[in-house]
Amino acid sequence: MKKKLEYVWPVIGLAAVVFSFWLLYKELKGISANDVWASLGNISIGQWGLSILATFVAYGALAWYDRIALLHLGRKVSWVAVSLISFTTYALSHNIGASVLSGAMVRFRAYGSLGLSLAEIGVLVALCSFTFALGTILLGGMVLVGEPEVMLRLIDAPTWIVRLAGFGLLGLVALYVLGSWREFKPLVIGKFAVYYPRLPVTFRQLFAAPLELIGAAGIIYFALPEAGNPGYFVVLGVFLASFSLALVSHAPGGLGVLEFVFMNAMAGDQLSQSDILAALLVFRLLYLVIPLAFAIVVVILFERSRLSEALQGGAQANEGSKQDDRAA
Repeated sequence: MKKKLEYVWPVIGLAAVVFSFWLLYKELKGISANDVWASLGNISIGQWGLSILATFVAYGALAWYDRIALLHLGRKVSWVAVSLISFTTYALSHNIGASVLSGAMVRFRAYGSLGLSLAEIGVLVALCSFTFALGTILLGGMVLVGEPEVMLRLIDAPTWIVRLAGFGLLGLVALYVLGSWREFKPLVIGKFAVYYPRLPVTFRQLFAAPLELIGAAGIIYFALPEAGNPGYFVVLGVFLASFSLALVSHAPGGLGVLEFVFMNAMAGDQLSQSDILAALLVFRLLYLVIPLAFAIVVVILFERSRLSEALQGGAQANEGSKQDDRAA
């Protein structure tokens, strides 16, 4: 049964990519490549600089996720190591898809070499995933309450229902903070018990979680032209919806899903489709493609060093064995 399940998510991801590309083709077939290149060329150096800065903010916040989880575990790891592990983990998982599983493999390998147990790494992975979910819920609630019209771009619903849903999301966040403050009983799932983090850890989550999403949305916002730009809050809300659906789809890198949802939600604005697509290409380049290239280099260097240590340890063991034989 387990072997069959191993093929489920890749099949779902592939199906999501194919279906999304079909929808995206129907959406973009009227756009010429020359228009997209022209839109990319119109992005100023200042806009590129701000988008790059937003990328650093996003990945810096992701490193903070790991740091917060380590604080919860009471383990100390240097900022340099945490940053490298976090960057590599998310750069790979964002592109591969099924981020919890792919990210877990990287963390098990890296943090295991630093002395963390399997149970500790499992808690770290779970808490980092929950921190991201917390940020999505918190920002989603704020957008739905403050700018309910964003959701109306995707679904047809009364404004008061959208706002009510936003208050509901913010209520979940408040309940989580209350549970941490009042030290509610742990949630028991089978043999596992999930404990509320300490209040200082929770407060850090409330800042780090939205920061990553704010930075990621900023990449697209800064790449859009000023004329017709609906504003950052709208871009953030649309990005939250499209990015969340892309993750749920399990499509590698949300390929096709992110673009289709984002472009549909922004269709009513004065921005041209070529300008929107160009901004999304900037996002993919800065947030996905370039980090993936660096992450592959980091993984190769790490595995090379581990292999060298293993070979050196084997050689020393063989030398020690020969000396024992001579002594005998």
